[in-house]
Amino acid sequence: MVLVARTEAKLKERAARIKGSIPVTCDVTDPKSVEQATKRVISELAGAPDILVNNAGIFRVATAEETTPESFVETISTNLVGPFLFVRAFLGGMKERKRGHIVTIGSIADRTIFTGNAAYSAAKFGLRAIHEVMRAELRGTGVRTTLVSPAATDTEIWNDVAVTDPVANPHSKRPMLDPGDVVGAVLFALTQPERVNVDELRLSHS
Repeated sequence: MVLVARTEAKLKERAARIKGSIPVTCDVTDPKSVEQATKRVISELAGAPDILVNNAGIFRVATAEETTPESFVETISTNLVGPFLFVRAFLGGMKERKRGHIVTIGSIADRTIFTGNAAYSAAKFGLRAIHEVMRAELRGTGVRTTLVSPAATDTEIWNDVAVTDPVANPHSKRPMLDPGDVVGAVLFALTQPERVNVDELRLSHS
């Protein structure tokens, strides 16, 4: 297993908990960094991975006029361009061996519009589009692709979100999913028989 993240110290700490995992530092907003990382992954695994889980993401709440160009570009680069670059790097190898599974972590915001989410929703709607294009292109190739779209999940992504207005931030006063709930959904998709493709899973709090 290869773990990829931007913050080296956190990455190594997490990798130390998972026996046999290989930490690879990468800034997904930098195409050159992604190129170096994906080449190392291919080298470490002697080919494209069997499974790619695209989970990189940042989240900021701001109205459209308050969203700076820099913030918009960073969100799109992290949440949309980075995942695409990883898909592009590995998909050819998966298709060549007629096996593989790409899991894209979407969001409730990939199908529902919330105020204050101009950049985030643009990225997540884009991820949904990439997933659906891949699904159409990969039928019959042996490569599977799944979109997992959870509602608000209790992760570090919320640490810097200070907005408590339920209109600007509709999740601020609602119960959240546990990260393990999302992991369970991913594992469900990955463990289905090869004849089964789980196209999409939507998760919400009960």
